[in-house]
Amino acid sequence: MYSLILKLAFNNAFLRLSRTLLVLLMIGVSMSMMLSIQGLYDGMTLTLIENSKRSDCGELSLYNKNYRTSKSLQDTISNALKIKKSLQKRADVQAVAVRLKAEGLSATAKKSAFATIIGINLKDEEKFGKISAFLKEGKLTFKGRGALIGSELAKRLKLKIGSKVIFSTQDSSGEINALSLKIRGVLQTNNITLDASALYIDSVKLHKFLAVPKGSASQIAIRSDAKSLKASLEKEYPSLDVKSFLELYPMIKQMQEMMRIFNSVTFIIVMLVVFIGITGVMYVSILDRIREFGIMKSIGMSYRLIRLQIYSEALFIGMFGYILGALFGYLILYYLENYGLDLSAFAEGMESFGMSSIIYATIKTSYFSTTFFAIITASLLSVWFPLKKIKKMNSIEVTKVDI
Repeated sequence: MYSLILKLAFNNAFLRLSRTLLVLLMIGVSMSMMLSIQGLYDGMTLTLIENSKRSDCGELSLYNKNYRTSKSLQDTISNALKIKKSLQKRADVQAVAVRLKAEGLSATAKKSAFATIIGINLKDEEKFGKISAFLKEGKLTFKGRGALIGSELAKRLKLKIGSKVIFSTQDSSGEINALSLKIRGVLQTNNITLDASALYIDSVKLHKFLAVPKGSASQIAIRSDAKSLKASLEKEYPSLDVKSFLELYPMIKQMQEMMRIFNSVTFIIVMLVVFIGITGVMYVSILDRIREFGIMKSIGMSYRLIRLQIYSEALFIGMFGYILGALFGYLILYYLENYGLDLSAFAEGMESFGMSSIIYATIKTSYFSTTFFAIITASLLSVWFPLKKIKKMNSIEVTKVDI
């Protein structure tokens, strides 16, 4: 009996083929668009997070307890190189970058802007975050009086490769010093703060310029996937401030929450579309076959079996719609993951917000599993109104209706 019910349900689900195909197409297109939007937003957020980690703080960063409030050269980590060597020996640490920073004024003959000069080691930065991938123009070198500059700061000062810039600031003794630099390369990290203010030079030169001891640093950035590392470092270095990525970038955490809410709203809208679409098809289908159901009840078929048939019809439509949507969605996400969405026409505006002009999507199995359960639920709920009508109908009067 049950196999007969399922066979009837399958045949009836596609009885009006054009109508059913239209609903399947509606489910498939709306689902694939929802998956694409989720993948793009998550991909954009993950790219922003990864770029921020690579260009600045990694998963964890160490500071002097007072440095983040004072930004003073007196509040640097005095034994930074010793700590760096110790961290590099740990199996749970992938890479370490030691940086010295100082705020000051960068100026050309016609323009000036506040900037942060950062002393780095190019080899360490390449291992830490592949700094070469951020190079937009020029070469990755500090040869001579060479310096690298953030893309937005270069635009503001109207600097090109080979241009000269003067950076002035207070050294560790309080004296105002100036340093003449020649731009060798322009970096675009998509980190708003760095792109708008950073000047990079060799760390050895910066230590001499600022009259700071060789082994000191403003920041020790760490790349690591170990979740227990933060607690371990806080115990090992109680005199230092150990900060995680989200503690240093709280706005990104808020952005993730906003994206989650937006995705949830989009998800609900799509599920409502699916619910309304299947409800409409099932309701019209039952009205078309109301006499058939009346006869079935008259000859003794229980309401339970009729209900099973209708639920099965709705599930068949929902399942085929899901398969179509999952297929379309996966193909779109696969393309966006490998080739991205090119928004070069809006590149300047997007870069000012720290976003790349090409947005790559990400693919998560949770997209498909969550959507599957939601569509099945929507399919089952969609037959509530049609079933209510069948339950209340008078089978003898219905069989007399001339359809």
